[in-house]
Amino acid sequence: MKADIHPNYVESEIRCACGNIIKTRSTRPRIIVGICNACHPFYTGQQKFVDTAGRVDKFQQRMAKTQAAQAAAAAAAGKKRK
Repeated sequence: MKADIHPNYVESEIRCACGNIIKTRSTRPRIIVGICNACHPFYTGQQKFVDTAGRVDKFQQRMAKTQAAQAAAAAAAGKKRK
């Protein structure tokens, strides 16, 4: 067998966004997840809104910035033409 071809297998901790920490072993020392068995609606039996600042909010913020930039560019172009 070849020596030193396998990655280090160390004790790692998995951290959830809810604050739950799970100890296990992995090639990575720290793993961060968004949802775990302590906060997942299937395991808890509760329905809750998980994504507080989600994709839709981020998209709407980007869209508002883009529209403001386009309006400013159109106003600047209108002033140049006169």
